[in-house]
Amino acid sequence: MKLGKYNVTVYPSAEAGRPAVYLNVFGKEGQAAHELLQSAGCDCTLVVIGGLNWQRDMVPWDAPSPFFAGGTLTGGAEEYLHTLTEQILPAAEERLPAPPGLRAITGYSLGGLFALYAVFRSSAFSRFASVSGSLWFPGIVRFVQENLPKAELACACFSLGEKESHTRNRVLSAVEGNTEQIADCFRARGTKTYFVRNPGGHTCDCAARTAADILRMLQ
Repeated sequence: MKLGKYNVTVYPSAEAGRPAVYLNVFGKEGQAAHELLQSAGCDCTLVVIGGLNWQRDMVPWDAPSPFFAGGTLTGGAEEYLHTLTEQILPAAEERLPAPPGLRAITGYSLGGLFALYAVFRSSAFSRFASVSGSLWFPGIVRFVQENLPKAELACACFSLGEKESHTRNRVLSAVEGNTEQIADCFRARGTKTYFVRNPGGHTCDCAARTAADILRMLQ
């Protein structure tokens, strides 16, 4: 279905009342992740949202872009989160025979950054997975350390390609250290926390990594 500029695809669970997982995507990895979850016997509702302005909707606040000189990432995550929780979520769940047993949020790269940010700004989600999350993002470690999630979290899941920090880009090279600090912060607060290192770099096996982290956070 189309909601404003966003493309929303709902893959409903076979059984009513199962978890609902909200996945923000850059490309077509949503369908691939859904197929992998089905193959693994995971019965959850997967809500895939595309058509995003990736470097705005997923970004918590303005920051210099590490990808091209002189560019900026424009913080539009707060506005998009309102759209997600007030418009997309209700419309998606109207299509289900019963409310979900729980809600989780996940995403890859900047989508993983947004998933982390979302649980600090909304009580809609009780679990999240930051899949190869862009946790190099300036100020995100301090933000996590100085704030508390809006709801009690049952699980926080982080994964990262083992080569992702092996770059000459000083901003991007901080990703592993930042992710470790953030994961440690969740552990210290008593949240069940996973941090998994995957083979390869940032763009390897995006759908497979996403499906694996969804399975991990729902177990």
